[in-house]
Amino acid sequence: MRVFRILVVYPLLLLGIAYMLGQWWVLKPLTLPASASAEAPLVFEIPPGSSARQSAQRIADAGVDVMPDLLFAWFRLSGDSREIKAGVYEIAPGTTPRQLLGKLVRGEQALRNAQIIEGLTARQAIDALRESPDLTNDLKDLSLEQVMERLGLPGVHPEGRFFPDTYRVVKNAPVSSVLRQAARAMDQRLAQAWEKRDPSSPLRSPEEALILASIIEKETGRDADRARVAGVFSNRLRIGMRLQTDPSVIYGLGDRFDGNLRRADLGTDTPYNTYTRAGLPPTPIALPGMASLMAAVQPARTSALYFVARGDGSSQFSATLPEHNAAVRRFQLGR
Repeated sequence: MRVFRILVVYPLLLLGIAYMLGQWWVLKPLTLPASASAEAPLVFEIPPGSSARQSAQRIADAGVDVMPDLLFAWFRLSGDSREIKAGVYEIAPGTTPRQLLGKLVRGEQALRNAQIIEGLTARQAIDALRESPDLTNDLKDLSLEQVMERLGLPGVHPEGRFFPDTYRVVKNAPVSSVLRQAARAMDQRLAQAWEKRDPSSPLRSPEEALILASIIEKETGRDADRARVAGVFSNRLRIGMRLQTDPSVIYGLGDRFDGNLRRADLGTDTPYNTYTRAGLPPTPIALPGMASLMAAVQPARTSALYFVARGDGSSQFSATLPEHNAAVRRFQLGR
C-alpha cells in the first residue's frame, strides 16, 4: 500500500512542480540583447508558411536568449501554435513568452509611420521614403519613369500623383508599397474633390484641378488664403490672363534654380513658365493636399486678379494693377 502511494504521489508532485515551473517561465520576461530598448525593440520576421517550430527558431536567431525547443513546446502546449501569423514583429524589454505568443496569434505586427508632406515634388517625396530607416528601398537607382513603371503606371507623369499623408505600414515595408497607397489615395481624393467642384469653375478636367491645386499648394501655406488664391487664378484663366506664378517658373528651371529667382528667369521660356505661356502648366508642380484640391475646385468669389505675400505667411489681394503695384512696394520692396 505504501509503495502504491509513492507511485501515485511522486509523479503527481513532479507534474505539479513542472506545471508551476512552466507557469513561472511563461510569465517571466524574455532575455533580449543589450541593444534592445523600449525605443528600439528587437525586430524579427516570420515568413509566410513558417511552422511553429520554425517561428520559434526565427525568434531565437533574432537574438532572444531562449531555447527554440522550449519556446516551440510552449507554442504547442498553448493550443495556438497553428494560429501564429506571418509578418514583421518586435519585442520590447519586459515581454513574456505568453505576451509574445498573443502578439503572434493576433498578428500585431511592428508598424511605422511613412510620411509624405504637402508641397514636396514627387522626386523629393520619393527620395525621403528611400532614405527612411523603417522602409526597404526597393526602388534604388531607378529613375522617376522607372518608378512609375514599377508602380504599374507606365507613361504617367509622377508629379502630383501621390497624396500627402501619414501612412501606417509594417516596418521594413517596401517603398513601392507606400507609393502605391499614396497613388490610390490621390486618385480617390481628386475624384471626391472633382465631384464637389463649382459649376462656374474654368477647370475642364480633374487633371487641370490637380495642376491648379499644386500651384495653390506652393503659393500659400495659410489655409485662410487658399480659396482666395484659387479665385485669383480662376479669374485669370477665365479672361485668358497669364497666371504669372513664380513656383511654376522655378519648377521649370529644375536643377538650374539656385534659390534666387531672377528677372531673367521670368523671361526664360519653358513649358512651365507661366509668364511666357498662357494657361496652366503641362503637369502639376508639387504634391497638393486636400485643402488645396478643394480650393482649386471651389475658389472664392472675388474680383481680385493679383496677390502678393505680406511676409507673415498671408497675402494681400488686389483687383487692379495699380493697387497691386502699391502692395508690392509696401510688402516686398519695403517702401
